[in-house]
Amino acid sequence: MAKKVALVTGSARGIGQGIARELAGEYQLIISATRDEVEIPEDLKDNAVYIRCNIAESAERERIFKEIDARFGRLDLLVNNAGVAPLVREDILQATEESFDRVLGINLKGTYFMCQHGANYMLQCKEKGLEDYNPRIVNISSMSSFTSSTARGEYCISKAGISMVTKLFADRLAEYDIPVFEVQPGIIDTDITAGVMDKYQKLIDGGLTPTKRFGYPADIGRAVAALASGAFDFCTGQVIHADGGFHLRRL
Repeated sequence: MAKKVALVTGSARGIGQGIARELAGEYQLIISATRDEVEIPEDLKDNAVYIRCNIAESAERERIFKEIDARFGRLDLLVNNAGVAPLVREDILQATEESFDRVLGINLKGTYFMCQHGANYMLQCKEKGLEDYNPRIVNISSMSSFTSSTARGEYCISKAGISMVTKLFADRLAEYDIPVFEVQPGIIDTDITAGVMDKYQKLIDGGLTPTKRFGYPADIGRAVAALASGAFDFCTGQVIHADGGFHLRRL
């Protein structure tokens, strides 16, 4: 039986790499990022290959699915994790169109069309009658999808958009038994948050999240692995808040 194949975008580091690690036992992994070359971690080398893809570029989106088909002939799991923050945090009264276009182009447009490409390829694979083929899509958004941060409005808008992308594709693909899910990470300990660790630690200590710790990439990875297991297929369109309870909005 051919091994199942999973593509995790933005997986050269951080949350994406944490997701890849949690999937490694079940899948042939495709690590993907925008760099020409990436050193695959030692613990993933036996289960992973690297394929470059800038999800904001139409030609690159098309190319990666062609390469996946040529090399593996199937895609069982698409995890849309790739995304960026604004290069500079600016108040929405001064924010630039250039930053808006960059963030929305990658985070929202890129995710939308990766879903489109992935869905169409999965439908093609279903037509082949592949053995044990039950494909799924998981989109990684953020607690910023429903939380105002006026110094990075374009980021919040992009993540809120991903929530609707998830709903739309869950609706459209339900008739084909291809579930689509969303995971919303909270404050996660990665190199991206390294510069604001003290700020977030004070907020966490002050009760921002009921669970009084940072999240870790493995926390997100375990949520994705659970959704990929098939146990939640009848729950298509569901959102998993991997945020230490932040979404409870308690008094």
